[in-house]
Amino acid sequence: MKDTKKRSDCPISSSLDIWGDKWSLLIVRDLMFAKECTYGDFLKSDEKIATNILASRLLTLETNGIITKHDHPESKAKVLYKLTEKGVDMLPLMIEINLWADKHFSLPIERKAMLEEVKKDKEAFIRKQKVALLINS
Repeated sequence: MKDTKKRSDCPISSSLDIWGDKWSLLIVRDLMFAKECTYGDFLKSDEKIATNILASRLLTLETNGIITKHDHPESKAKVLYKLTEKGVDMLPLMIEINLWADKHFSLPIERKAMLEEVKKDKEAFIRKQKVALLINS
């Protein structure tokens, strides 16, 4: 894992040094919720990430142990990106961001449906999702 230069010993600041820009969190989001796994899949997201930014963020996330690259089973020209256990550990954070957004924004129906499940039993939802993500990693 890369030694990221820390601005301070604050845990929030140190974490943000690794995944604290919008593009990195959107890549993690896609791997967690949309199961987007190839470079092309990330480029197709609604946010329209530029290729140079995508390449940079994927490298940073990989270098810091959040994601890994794997051979694509159907194409030698493609690479699959998957979350590591360290990346999967971001799930509670991503759930909290979604809950905050649900309170303050209008969300798509499919996301609201997921959050209804979360609200029934957040800890059980997180455990179940973590297991599913780790099995696929």
